[in-house]
Amino acid sequence: MASRDLAAAPTGAARRLIQQARAERRHLLEPEAYQLLQAYDLPVPRHRFVRDAAEAAAAAEAIGFPVALKVVSPDVLHKSEAGGVRLDLREPAAVRAAFGETFAAARAARADARLAGALVVEMARPGTEVIVGMTRDPQFDATVMFGLGGIFVEVYRDVTFRIVPLAERDAREMIREVKGLPLLTGFRGRTPGDLEAIAGILLRVSRMAEELPEIAEVDLNPIVIYERGGLLLDARLLLHLEEAPG
Repeated sequence: MASRDLAAAPTGAARRLIQQARAERRHLLEPEAYQLLQAYDLPVPRHRFVRDAAEAAAAAEAIGFPVALKVVSPDVLHKSEAGGVRLDLREPAAVRAAFGETFAAARAARADARLAGALVVEMARPGTEVIVGMTRDPQFDATVMFGLGGIFVEVYRDVTFRIVPLAERDAREMIREVKGLPLLTGFRGRTPGDLEAIAGILLRVSRMAEELPEIAEVDLNPIVIYERGGLLLDARLLLHLEEAPG
């Protein structure tokens, strides 16, 4: 489990990010989502927000190749479907080209899209992909979801849920309940995944949901889990853009 005491979760910095976005009537941009998640000690990749192709190439060299590049826009929530993502970029020229290509693709998907810049992100080494989410329901309020990634969630809907707040016991039970658990425990010679790291992520998302009622939905997909630790690759945090619940 991550080392920071959950009681010390920094809601002040997180709420300032949220207040700015809500004042502009928009959801959190992915760089802002990374900042908020980082404040809760969640494992985000090395990344830099850039505003032009030259900055993107310099950021990639600072982070180290290979990298991914993702367009940043409040109007393009599903970046991959819009062509706003390029993966496995291995040289500065490829990064500069990707910056222009992703901007053009976003414009083609939505002509009036506001393009803030791009996010240059380290490419993760292979591991076992999982997903963690949070939604709010009128009957149950906040609910945290966990599942294995890829085909397990897309085809089999192999996911489990708990109502916030989660205790450590709840987080561990959620992990044990998914049918794909053997993929995380060394099935057929696979490297086992860090179940304590997953439990820590679930507990922190639960705490975030408790402390920040302005967040309507969290989608962390995928999170790559390794033998020790994990890395959260894509993050989408949607806000209540009306008055926040009390």
